[in-house]
Amino acid sequence: MKHDRLRLDLADLAEEVNTADLHDRVLHTSRRLVIQRAIVTSAAVLALFGATGTALAVIPRADGPALLPADSPSVTVSPSPPADPSPSPSLSSSPPAEQPGLPGTRYYLSFGDEATVHAVQGDAHNVVTRFPLSDDDLCPGNTLTVSPDGRWVAYVKGSSTDRHSGELLVGALGEPGERPVMTSVLSDVNCLGSRALLWNGNDLLGVRLADTRFVLLDVAAKEPVAGSPRMENVEGWSADGRWLAAQEDGTRYVTDGQQVRKYDYTPPADEALKWDGWAVRSISTDGRYVAVGWHGTDPSRQDDSFDVVDTTTGATVPLPGEGEIRSILFTADDKVLVRRANGISVLDSSFEPLATVVEPVEFQRLDLLAYRV
Repeated sequence: MKHDRLRLDLADLAEEVNTADLHDRVLHTSRRLVIQRAIVTSAAVLALFGATGTALAVIPRADGPALLPADSPSVTVSPSPPADPSPSPSLSSSPPAEQPGLPGTRYYLSFGDEATVHAVQGDAHNVVTRFPLSDDDLCPGNTLTVSPDGRWVAYVKGSSTDRHSGELLVGALGEPGERPVMTSVLSDVNCLGSRALLWNGNDLLGVRLADTRFVLLDVAAKEPVAGSPRMENVEGWSADGRWLAAQEDGTRYVTDGQQVRKYDYTPPADEALKWDGWAVRSISTDGRYVAVGWHGTDPSRQDDSFDVVDTTTGATVPLPGEGEIRSILFTADDKVLVRRANGISVLDSSFEPLATVVEPVEFQRLDLLAYRV
């Protein structure tokens, strides 16, 4: 299977490695000015934490809260265990029949001769777009991503000379089946790792360059809006872009620019032996909870997650439902989507069950890229 081949090829490659609805391509001048002001205002603001003296430059969203001074309070919490992983996608083609509970649109990714993005809403299934895959270029399959609102698609096209980086291509998703016009935005973008591209809300995309620098891009303007060599350890943002999860010198924390909350988490020891560490996959819109997933032993994508951690206590959160957990996604409308073998458990922000949505067999192993409210 193409996806398994991708993982094998990336495992080999690891041994070689050393160390935007398109806004019409016309942005309102006011939007640019708001973003620029946010960057200028925050350029000198650092969120400092702990006795280590480590600092991270926090880049706020234009619509987000203002940052507090560097001596803002932080909360340190402690560990807890349990869980179970599991990914591995397959190909899809038939329309799903499902129960009510998720009125929005889910975006799935499947692999074959092409990478295919599927949109599922209610009992309607559309192939949104397809991109060719090549055994000579592993970057597209490892990086293809859709923004939380389903408007943008992005991936890295590998260079002919460097198999682990290339040019970042961004395009707006149009009508089902219509190939988006992809525009080259940046070169020398890293394409390896469990999550090479990270969305900050709906229109900002975080990427790492081949030289390890982190750059934040406005995909509508198709230009960098912020970047900091101190942001290499960003793990992701909440769906609304307000909360950031990151790590620095082994310390995990979440921040909204006003507060920095450190937390500790110890994954299940018996499972940890099979993996190369763990990372945050999804963050609740209030920043309290993070869904965590494993890092693979090869540098291929990992869209799965297996546990929810309360960052105020470091404890894991018991999730209602039966069956193996495949992934956990916090949505922009404060739902929690827990994917299991028997369907998606839809929970509210307090983890109380709202509904169970049945996924057709051919969708169950696909990567869930995004949920548009």
